[in-house]
Amino acid sequence: MTLRFTTIITLLGLALGATAQTVLEEIIATPEKAGGVYYAYPISGPVAVTPAPEGYTPFYISHYGRHGSRYLISDNDYRWVLDKMQQASDSGALTPLGQDVLQRLALVWQEAEGRGGELSPLGVRQHHAIAQRMYEAYPEVFQDQPEITAASTVVMRCAHSMFSFIESLKEQDPSLVIPRESSQRNMYYLNYHTPESAKMNAKDQPWYQEYNKFKQENTHPDRLMSTLFADSLFVRRFVNPSDLMWGLYWIAIGQQNIETPVTFLELFTPDELHGLWQTFNLDFYFTDAGYPLAQGEHLASAKNLLRNIVETADEYVGQGRHGATLRFGHDGNITPLAALMRLDGCTASVTNPYEVGDQWRTHFFSPMAANLQLVFFRNDAGDVLVKILLNEQETHIPVATQQYPFYRWEDARAYFQRILDTPAAHLSQDY
Repeated sequence: MTLRFTTIITLLGLALGATAQTVLEEIIATPEKAGGVYYAYPISGPVAVTPAPEGYTPFYISHYGRHGSRYLISDNDYRWVLDKMQQASDSGALTPLGQDVLQRLALVWQEAEGRGGELSPLGVRQHHAIAQRMYEAYPEVFQDQPEITAASTVVMRCAHSMFSFIESLKEQDPSLVIPRESSQRNMYYLNYHTPESAKMNAKDQPWYQEYNKFKQENTHPDRLMSTLFADSLFVRRFVNPSDLMWGLYWIAIGQQNIETPVTFLELFTPDELHGLWQTFNLDFYFTDAGYPLAQGEHLASAKNLLRNIVETADEYVGQGRHGATLRFGHDGNITPLAALMRLDGCTASVTNPYEVGDQWRTHFFSPMAANLQLVFFRNDAGDVLVKILLNEQETHIPVATQQYPFYRWEDARAYFQRILDTPAAHLSQDY
């Protein structure tokens, strides 16, 4: 395969080891990263694709994609903030800035009403573009009547992401036959959480008390309230400053994912955004990743998905088939999967909440439309290599190779099998 320069995503500044930026520096440079998992997948940027070793041709892609950009999960996430600001306006309690924010919120509501949790137009474009780049980078996979399947969770934003991805592939080659499915039968691997993981995420567990205290320590609403409200008595009687700060934060970080061209991030200082980001990031770390007190159960939730990846790849490799397996799910699935596989920048095992952000950043591995791709290559002798892409960027696994970013499938498979054979309590150790 010759060296191709294709228009694929450049997640500039996301690779933790590549920039050595602190999160605060990242937020100052790109405030949208304060959104964590709400960070919108960047659309374009030229990047070189490492050519396969001589004689090797791509034949199979195993894919898992998070749904694309969406609206906030509920209409009420917009509505209650708008109503509170309107109440203040009716009482004459807003500053000029507060009035301006109210007008912007009303514009956002015109677009968002009735769309809570749905895929946004940007989410459609993201998956369309990812699929096009996949086809352009590895056209051999899609030639000569490939076997392609697609499955999403039963959540509509995932199904709509799948539809956009397939539509893009068929624009490249209308002859492609791509059966698709969105049903309960695939949920055991597309969106699975062990019962033990669910128990550990209950609010009666120690992590929740620690999280709440961390949240209080990193939520500082007084300055923001003083810029929005002219009447301190109204704030005392009718406003929970911390709740309103968080409500405005959700809307502010969500704006990058929708179409209405207004922003709210400038309402916050970088330090305020950093504190809110740390809290949001910590929430995901406690409930979806390698938090030591979770005893590996969150990582174990991704075993069914990893097992499906390995077993399906075995079928294509062993039977000489070619094509692609396309899967569509959620951040709560790709996050533990990336940690389980020990992809660069995706795993951490620390107990001090103030150290989490130094090692583990959700906007790096799980932005909107995050995706994992295993691209398989073989030569005439039947030798098989695999390359792993996280968000279309070549990444490492802890397996020896003489030709990075390519690994012998036999070696990578053995590594993945060791993971699957490792009890949950030992998943944070070497395997």
